[in-house]
Amino acid sequence: MKLVNPSNPVTSAWLAEQGFRLDPAPYLSGALEAKKLLERFPRTDKLSEVTAGHNGGIFNGPKFSRIYLHDPERTVPFLGSTDMMEADLSFLPRLSKEVAEKFPYLKIEPGMTLISCSGTIGRMAYVRSDMKGICSSQHIMKVAPKSGHMLSGYLYTFLRSPYGVPMIASSAYGAIIQHIEPHHIAGLPVPRFGEKLEQKVHELVEEASQLRTAFQEGVVAATEDLFRCVGLPELNELRWHQQERDLGFGVKGVGAVSLRASNYGERARRIKEAFTAVPNLPLGEICRGGKLSRGLRAARLETGEGHGVRLLGQRQAFWNRPEDRWIKKSNDPGIFAEDETIMVTAQGLVSESGLFGRSMFVTGSWLKYAYTEHFLRVYSPSSEISGAYLFSFFRSEVAFRLMRSMLAGTGPQSIHPALLAELPIPLAPPADRERIAETVRQAYRDRDQADVLEDQALALLTEAIEREAAV
Repeated sequence: MKLVNPSNPVTSAWLAEQGFRLDPAPYLSGALEAKKLLERFPRTDKLSEVTAGHNGGIFNGPKFSRIYLHDPERTVPFLGSTDMMEADLSFLPRLSKEVAEKFPYLKIEPGMTLISCSGTIGRMAYVRSDMKGICSSQHIMKVAPKSGHMLSGYLYTFLRSPYGVPMIASSAYGAIIQHIEPHHIAGLPVPRFGEKLEQKVHELVEEASQLRTAFQEGVVAATEDLFRCVGLPELNELRWHQQERDLGFGVKGVGAVSLRASNYGERARRIKEAFTAVPNLPLGEICRGGKLSRGLRAARLETGEGHGVRLLGQRQAFWNRPEDRWIKKSNDPGIFAEDETIMVTAQGLVSESGLFGRSMFVTGSWLKYAYTEHFLRVYSPSSEISGAYLFSFFRSEVAFRLMRSMLAGTGPQSIHPALLAELPIPLAPPADRERIAETVRQAYRDRDQADVLEDQALALLTEAIEREAAV
């Protein structure tokens, strides 16, 4: 659907409604056309009329000093405007409870719609039941539906629709870093279509929400299951920063492979020694005949959205719905991934909150995407040690720290290939490996189905709006 008609004039009335703004965004984005269209509907409610809670149910928050800690007992997970897009929320930064308790209304609740309101405007997420109690930054606007007046799934679907997003994004102000405030969207018209349609849309979103919760629980359970089955359950509660730092240690038998002290750190060495004490195989041997290397550089000819193939970089590969570039489809198989390939972010600068060393899993609907050369591809050709089983290991905090113990390079870092090939992978008994792998596979089937249901909800609402507009 395309709302903007280049032949339509911008009227003086439109200018007056927008406070005589002279930047083109409100007029060329389709936002005003969407608003005018919805205002002709038999029934619409203002957004502020169907929300309730702090500040009327539409709010972000004040700027505040953030204190990050690592102790789970003294912290709460903290969600930024980019973090809210992630599929797996296991790796969120943790904010001091003392700071979080000063702003209790910044804790999100199930059913809220989250909207990025600073920087990139209009990205959205629906708050699931397992996200309750997470604290959010001031760069996220919360929209809380009023009980008995608006179903949360229906409101979320409208706000993320081709009608809702332009109206929200067009309200942005600021020359460098754009922002929106609650009062900018309080008057948005929300179309009403009666209980039957709104309930159906809501139920689809809620079912998708439950499947995303099942995905989160599934991948976490698979990792915990793996370490229990190999006899190392204590690694499920790895307290990396509460261990003694790697200072003043000695190493014997250092060869020409690496002279970098951080490659021999005591904390990582103790984990590797624990792995060698249980059944294990080196990663290089597991991937023999498969793949254990970074991607190849390939020419990228960028195209318009929907043309060619979507290319995923290291950040958006972890999102529920990627939004990265589209490039001309290539016959080079190096930019695609085989089913059950693990992608490890393996090039860049290392920071505690950075992505370097994190892993994602390619299966199902994500096989259609292309991936940049900055990912390390880990692919096992063996059905006995499947990619799904390996991923339950690679997504762990343990693997994340081990990846970072094998850094090579002085500017942008990479992972040392020789050290990586020697990494011992703990092996659970065959029956346990298969169970763990199936847990991962089911989690990703749930995630794919959640996307399908959300798309169905959006299609239902969009079709209803278009039918009404045609009358």
